[in-house]
Amino acid sequence: MAAPNLAAVSTITGKTIGVASLTTTVTTAQLTCPANKVLKINTIIAANIDGTNNATVTASVYDVSNVAIYHLAYTVEVTADTTIILLTRDCAIYLEEGDQLRAGASATGDISLLISYEELSN
Repeated sequence: MAAPNLAAVSTITGKTIGVASLTTTVTTAQLTCPANKVLKINTIIAANIDGTNNATVTASVYDVSNVAIYHLAYTVEVTADTTIILLTRDCAIYLEEGDQLRAGASATGDISLLISYEELSN
């Protein structure tokens, strides 16, 4: 499990993925770093798509090398029909090979995510 040397990166590919609706299971990986890559997570936006009820969102990074979970947000309330920014480019994080971005909501189907990231390789 070797992460690419960031000083020798040959390819940076910008990507955006959406997660249409989170479940209440926070252990589900929304994004996993592939082998021989590093993912630079630039932005995570959570939207409450329930027109009536508030919901909470929890987002974390699973560090496979340390077998540890680190929270970005823990049961943060998102008002009905609003969005919140969980992570911005100003405080970007890196996922190494096998690491996962995980997320869940207090009610299945109430929260969707938009994740912008860069895939780096050499």
